[in-house]
Amino acid sequence: MYYDKLTLPNGVRILTEHVPGIRSAAIGVWVGAGSRQESPGEAGTAHFIEHMTFKGTARRTAAELAEEMDAVGGQMNAYTTKENTVFYAWVLDSHLTRAIDVLCDMLFCSKFDQADVDTERGVILEEMGMYADNPEDLCAERLAARIYRGCPLARPILGKKATLDAFTGESLRDWRDRHYVPSALVVTLAGSFTQAHVDDLCRRFSALEPRPLPSCKGAKYTPGFTVKRRHTEQNHLTLAFPGLPLADQRRFTLQLLSSILGGGMSSRLWQQVREKSGLCYSVYTYGAGYTDLGTFCVYTATNPATEEQALATIRREVERFTQEGVTDAELDRAREQSKANVLMGLESTQSHMSALGRGELLLDRVLSPQEVIAAYDAVTPRDVQVLAQELLDFRQVSLSAVGKVRPAQDYQALLS
Repeated sequence: MYYDKLTLPNGVRILTEHVPGIRSAAIGVWVGAGSRQESPGEAGTAHFIEHMTFKGTARRTAAELAEEMDAVGGQMNAYTTKENTVFYAWVLDSHLTRAIDVLCDMLFCSKFDQADVDTERGVILEEMGMYADNPEDLCAERLAARIYRGCPLARPILGKKATLDAFTGESLRDWRDRHYVPSALVVTLAGSFTQAHVDDLCRRFSALEPRPLPSCKGAKYTPGFTVKRRHTEQNHLTLAFPGLPLADQRRFTLQLLSSILGGGMSSRLWQQVREKSGLCYSVYTYGAGYTDLGTFCVYTATNPATEEQALATIRREVERFTQEGVTDAELDRAREQSKANVLMGLESTQSHMSALGRGELLLDRVLSPQEVIAAYDAVTPRDVQVLAQELLDFRQVSLSAVGKVRPAQDYQALLS
């Protein structure tokens, strides 16, 4: 094993990896709780808590938290997804002790003052407005709301104004205490560090009392079409098909499939929709995986007058992809791209830290870089075609459109 793993008596997992020849260290705290763990009335809580950890502790004001990292040239940030929340810091090894103290102070001792809650509510409402002004983001958000209707995955990570208005410091702290439990915590440390740093983490996280993690509701993919009229120059279109869960063994095949179909300038869709037909500026594919299911999406933006031709071209290329499969040259090119991303990521301590956290918390296990490369090497053209035929079925297609759009039934007729 290329990393070390400790499981504390209370259930917290600590994973460490020494990266030789560098002077930095990256530390992350991965929490197995995101917007999916919220009830409808709690929508936006996990993300709000992420913001509140930067608003001051019993020992440090918000300004002092920022100044302390800036003073040593370090970086500290956090993000919230639908299934987890991550806090991380990246510093020189000589300042790692300080980074650990600041990060743990934020996680364990945030004040959640009501005045700060009221201020930060305004910040998050502005963040919501920023995403709503971006038609690409709005398109994706509305797609999730439609295909996961009735499930927690349908709700936006940021929540909505009605739920944000009801939050108090006490309600946010209560949610954190119920969900930031030891069994849901993974601490990852990569780069240059000493055993004293590991011992410090063990001491701090051992103090947490074990508690059960609340369960969350399951989800299922239901095909659907949704449109939102906006005065934009282009119509933004996102097609979706059922995808794979995060830990599915075929995820490496799906990554190569996505690369070949819509992963870059040499991809099928880029060449056909943009280069040969001139129907768009951007077209790409991506997967969104969760614990128990996922989606595979195609995004493009095009002139309203040519969107019908663009959709027809996308459909034709997707169907040709499933019927004819891929060439050895295409697969080799996609494989080398993916392998390069893995190997180039080894030059960053943040990538090492993130790989440990994703593997332990989200996937079946942490794979070494050699195992990941071997997994890509094992994919055959037949594997790609079989998976494409399973997932890219237009009887299961969904679509979200934002712009000067047609009625939803018109898009359904175009793609049926």
